[in-house]
Amino acid sequence: METVQLGKTGVSVSRLGFGGAPAGLTNYLVNSSPTDIAQRSQTIAAIQRAAQLGVTFFDTAPAYGKGTSEEIYGEALASVKTPVFLATKASPQVESVRGSLEASLIRLRRDRVDLFQIHGTTYDEATVDAILAPGGMLEQMEALKAEGLTRFIGFTTEDNNPPLYRLMRTGRFDVVQMCYNFAFQHPYDAARPAGSLLEAEKHGLGVITMRALTSGLVQKWIQAVNPANTFDYSPALLQYVLSNSLVHVALVGMRTPEEVESNVAIVNDLSGRIDLIELNRKFL
Repeated sequence: METVQLGKTGVSVSRLGFGGAPAGLTNYLVNSSPTDIAQRSQTIAAIQRAAQLGVTFFDTAPAYGKGTSEEIYGEALASVKTPVFLATKASPQVESVRGSLEASLIRLRRDRVDLFQIHGTTYDEATVDAILAPGGMLEQMEALKAEGLTRFIGFTTEDNNPPLYRLMRTGRFDVVQMCYNFAFQHPYDAARPAGSLLEAEKHGLGVITMRALTSGLVQKWIQAVNPANTFDYSPALLQYVLSNSLVHVALVGMRTPEEVESNVAIVNDLSGRIDLIELNRKFL
């Protein structure tokens, strides 16, 4: 399994990460239920198979099924003996940042996590003001880090806007998780170059990307314009994200051991990587 140093953390992690949304959310992209015993067992087997094959980065959140994803992760990883890098999150709206993390630790069956993140989508200036204010969420997260309940702190985002850049420029976060894929290229414009991926690199942030396979968007578009299409674009979509050296970990939601094995094989196929600069060159 290909590994990489996660920004300024100094920790080596697998470039393929196990995304936790499908484990806890009902009907996430496909018909599914985390309360279905057979499906839950498959997800547990997938997590364990991923660890066997060298996947070390596992990401989840309380918001994925009101803690269900974390509970499944806790059960699955309890029997895994190899080291893993485990990440979870807390909403900016939680009443108690400490309470959120402590509840997550119970569900995860852990004394600490490796990464504790603000679970954000779009940040406006007022939200960032509150996060950075004295006694705000960032200060509380730093206290939890100093206490040893988390090794590193970060935030997740789907933005490419000034409030996002403010968070990066504080220098107080270790990791950022952002939406980046073939359909959503806003974090990295190779032709300029410009974007939040470059800003993250400037500040030494570890970069985790979500929705590597576009959450089905490209597949739905292809189906709409070419109903007879039978080509599986998943390998190409994952390789596109991994081709960007600024991306440390590409998260993929996986439900079965077979899906894990397929994605591990894709990551291990280094011949599938492309030159993004050349791809975006407009003149011969």
